[in-house]
Amino acid sequence: MDKMANNLPSIQIEGLNKKQRLLADLIWAMDNKEQVTAFIRTLPPKDRRDAQTIVEMMILAFIDEVDSTDEAQSIIKEYML
Repeated sequence: MDKMANNLPSIQIEGLNKKQRLLADLIWAMDNKEQVTAFIRTLPPKDRRDAQTIVEMMILAFIDEVDSTDEAQSIIKEYML
């Protein structure tokens, strides 16, 4: 998952199974919170829970990679579900 083209750091999430990695890649490729939310709503309940957890893991991984607190806060506000 690499969003360096959008000035977002690359993040890595360990321990995902194949289906969860696919969900993570799909979510990471989306441009905004609205797309992510709309996508998650289309999923069956178990996949929806996995996707929501993946988003939370992405946010936490992103926080670990960002040097500037202001930058992190700005991005987190934009993508919180």
